[in-house]
Amino acid sequence: MTKGPAKPAGKRSPREGEGRAADPARSLALLWGSHGKPGRSGLTVRAIVSAAIEIADARGLEAVSMRHLADQLNVGTMSLYTHVPGKAELTDLMVDTVCGQLYDDVDAPSRQPGGWRESLRYIAARNWELYQGHPWLLEIVSARPVLGPNASLKYEAELRPLDGLGLTDVEMDSVLTLLLTHIEGTARVQANARRTRQESGMTDVEWWVATAPLLDKVIDAKRFPIATRVGQSAGQAYQGVSSPEHAFRFGLERILDAVSLLISERRADQV
Repeated sequence: MTKGPAKPAGKRSPREGEGRAADPARSLALLWGSHGKPGRSGLTVRAIVSAAIEIADARGLEAVSMRHLADQLNVGTMSLYTHVPGKAELTDLMVDTVCGQLYDDVDAPSRQPGGWRESLRYIAARNWELYQGHPWLLEIVSARPVLGPNASLKYEAELRPLDGLGLTDVEMDSVLTLLLTHIEGTARVQANARRTRQESGMTDVEWWVATAPLLDKVIDAKRFPIATRVGQSAGQAYQGVSSPEHAFRFGLERILDAVSLLISERRADQV
């Protein structure tokens, strides 16, 4: 099964088009290139998807609608439906398209010097960058992967560094899932923090300066000595409530340590 970048970290009510396509056959046909001929206006599926990604990058996935796309492409709304039947299929195409931006070829992660560990660091960095460039990926609510050519190549590329290490196929998939889930989770924390700063109009430092005097009045350091000590240390280190970037790096290294232990155990079992 192809692993895409759009696994949810929690349950939310789906908004328009955030689930998978209602017609799998049509979606797969679109994903794998059965796009049909350009219309009289010269409109193509590729142009529609590119415009949709541009809107989503600037304003989020919710801003992507057939009406907004038609306005941006200067065509009639109904002409879009002759190429893409709905937003669910369009979202699949958008996800698969940005997945194609990750690697030059299927062996790119495996070529990293330093063996599997550096390969997984490279995979983590590229996926982190993917969420930075396309934060709307975090808005997609679905546990089902996009089964397009680029998402399939992504899955193949990210599994290859794990092949031949003594892990079972299920363990290889599990290691990759663990890695990608960690990246998505910390990227979501970062996106939420960014949204909070925008909506509040305050930086984390400004929020702490305003909150600290009030907190001192209600929290007894003698009652919560460890929480007080650790919270102060973390706040000073992060200069904020948290640091998603630190969480990304710290968690990545702990995952790699655990994978190294698993590989050692499997190799010992085979002796």
